[in-house]
Amino acid sequence: MPSCSPDCCLLQAVEIVKVWSEDGAGKVVEIPVDMTARDVCQLLVYKSHCLDDNAWALVEHHPILGLERCLEDHELVVQVQASMSSESKFLFRKNYAKYEFFRNPLNFFPEQMVAWCQESDGSIPPSQLLQNFLNPSSCPEIQGYLYVKEPGRKSWKKLYMFLRRSGLYYSTKGTSKEPRHLQLLSDLEDSNIFTIITGRKLHNAPTDYQFCIRPSKVRSDCKELKMLCAEDEQSRTCWMTAFRLLKYGIVLYQNYNVPQQRKSAVSPFSAPVRSVSENSLVAMDFSGRTGRVIDNPVEAQSAALEEGQTWRKRSQRMNVLGSPSPLHPSSLSTVIHRTQVWFHGRIMREEAHKMIMQQGQVDGLFLLRDSQSNPKAFVLTLCHHQKIKHFQILPCEEDGQVFFSLDDGATKFTDLIHLVEFYQLNRGVLPCKLKHPCTAVAL
Repeated sequence: MPSCSPDCCLLQAVEIVKVWSEDGAGKVVEIPVDMTARDVCQLLVYKSHCLDDNAWALVEHHPILGLERCLEDHELVVQVQASMSSESKFLFRKNYAKYEFFRNPLNFFPEQMVAWCQESDGSIPPSQLLQNFLNPSSCPEIQGYLYVKEPGRKSWKKLYMFLRRSGLYYSTKGTSKEPRHLQLLSDLEDSNIFTIITGRKLHNAPTDYQFCIRPSKVRSDCKELKMLCAEDEQSRTCWMTAFRLLKYGIVLYQNYNVPQQRKSAVSPFSAPVRSVSENSLVAMDFSGRTGRVIDNPVEAQSAALEEGQTWRKRSQRMNVLGSPSPLHPSSLSTVIHRTQVWFHGRIMREEAHKMIMQQGQVDGLFLLRDSQSNPKAFVLTLCHHQKIKHFQILPCEEDGQVFFSLDDGATKFTDLIHLVEFYQLNRGVLPCKLKHPCTAVAL
């Protein structure tokens, strides 16, 4: 029998994977069979020259079933692809909420839903709360009511559920957790948890907060899906986050820590912190006789903000004196925002809402868009406490110059970039500062 050549073995170890961006463009990549989701994201970040902020994710998207989930960073992409149907695909998308529960655990686990919190009267430090989930010898439990879709029917039944390391159970007698009253609905080890994206009408769901548990090896059989529905967004997030923690445990924490560890070791596909064209730029101070590189990040940021303010003052003077340039500052201020990743043009309110939902409902996630009701105005869409709010930005004229304001002229800005920079540093009239730009990269 002829032996396999090295080239033949190499070909067998590589698979073709197609990844789609949110603008509908696709990119075909050849990856080794042992490449993880994090590695694929790093590769796409590098090839697309986009900002590497460790918030990118690979999304498993099932359009026919109306399901999607973000792959865990350690999952093997080729292995996941083998369990997907021909209509399913991978999406490359931001997910700011992927590890947010490590930073703000108390926001993700309401006291009344965590059995351990109840036993301790809620006086659990955030680090100890997570330790309870990460420690395999502890027995954390999430409990509460969920609506469960009855198999083969359109009706939903409200049951008291318990999520443990061994699986998701429901009680056959009220809220009793006696073993004789508990029935296993689904295990965790051979299942994945998905968000349902088709809306409540398709499944006749009682609320908008749907999710489902799907066996890992099932391709497209709807009968195997365990359809669930929570009362609100916070409880849905709690169930889904606890599912991930109980299934993967300490591996999730290790995934969360990788970016910090990677600072001292270069990844095979490590991308520059900024785009390639900006990678060689450094902050400089020219106030003395010779230029000085600014090493302190805080000082560098202050210098950048000061330079921005100086440019705007110069622009205002030029506007008063008149400028023959075709890029007149006054006209430039009305279009310069279109170059920014957080500006999405004439998208509808529903589309803005959908983008925020998809990229993780964390405090400070935002985007700007054209107003649908006022052609001269803009809208800031912002997430705070898992709720999405919209603020209108109105133009106002003063001494012949146009300014922009979202507080009825109390605070005015020469352009939208200036406005965003201000609210990234100051909360002002907003419920929180602008922190994470909602972006869509073109592959």
